[in-house]
Amino acid sequence: MSRPGLIPTLLHYCNEAARRHWLPATGGNLSVRVDDNHCLITASGVDKASLTEKDLVTVDLAGNVQQGPKPSAETLVHCALYASEPAIKAVFHTHSLASTLLSRKTAGDTLWLDGYEMQKAIRGVSSHLEPLAIACFDNTQDMPALADAIKARYAAKPFIGGLLLKGHGLYAFGQSPEEAWRHLEGLEFLLQCEWEWRK
Repeated sequence: MSRPGLIPTLLHYCNEAARRHWLPATGGNLSVRVDDNHCLITASGVDKASLTEKDLVTVDLAGNVQQGPKPSAETLVHCALYASEPAIKAVFHTHSLASTLLSRKTAGDTLWLDGYEMQKAIRGVSSHLEPLAIACFDNTQDMPALADAIKARYAAKPFIGGLLLKGHGLYAFGQSPEEAWRHLEGLEFLLQCEWEWRK
């Protein structure tokens, strides 16, 4: 497993997300794919604003630690996305105010966004007139069950850009760390707009 180039990239995005107040306390977790069978993810209970290399964990896609400390409790969500789509190279999970509150106000399993120019930040979206579906899942402490639900829904109809856990936060993903960050920025903006609009 070759990780050196991925470490500064992951640390950079962790620090930047924390700077933007998307990772309060020790919340949130970010990961990058290392190869077909492994990812590098942030450790449990660490402040992302002061993260260092020793706070990163290599796990296989079953969530088993290969190297490093205890991984995030939500490691299996990251693994589910990597297992569902080999093209996904990074998964960034934040706990912003807008994503947490808006997800609680969303009935059903989908948040629909339309009419926002920023929708075009998401891969495959070419117009603000094209409704953007954000998959929503109920929050749970049963991570294996949640991972299974994500994989089953993705297999039935792949979703793009990200997903929401209700009352919990946003998971943005992409085909590179840079694209995952673009999706994260775009979705955080869209969710903030929608939350303010609905208030």
